[in-house]
Amino acid sequence: MPDIDAIQKIIEPLFPGLMGVRLLELAPDRVVAELEVRPDLCTAGGILHGGAYMAFADTLGAVGTVVNLAPGHHTTTTDSSTKFIAGAKVGTSVKGESVALHRGRTTMVWETRITNAQGKLCAVVSQTQLVMETRG
Repeated sequence: MPDIDAIQKIIEPLFPGLMGVRLLELAPDRVVAELEVRPDLCTAGGILHGGAYMAFADTLGAVGTVVNLAPGHHTTTTDSSTKFIAGAKVGTSVKGESVALHRGRTTMVWETRITNAQGKLCAVVSQTQLVMETRG
């Protein structure tokens, strides 16, 4: 299993790094990360944008899948569903906890719960990751 520092280095130059995703815990069935709610990730009202919630959760599910991949395989998201419950204000941070609901040979399903600085549930995201053999 790749360690947390190795995965953080992989995501740093990519979109999750641009967003500021910071991995906190990494296990085959659970990923925990944090995201600072910056103005450039917010709506005009200073609340974390729905797309930022979705991208944050997508990153955690993808990271969880990568941790479980057999050599010579890669992954992509095939579907995602988000339920928005509460907001997170600019200048605070959110925490995401993604838990594997299914870790199969060809698909993995993850549920991510995102909470605000007060611990209130902000969003629940479920996603399916397709596992594919890398060719070429």
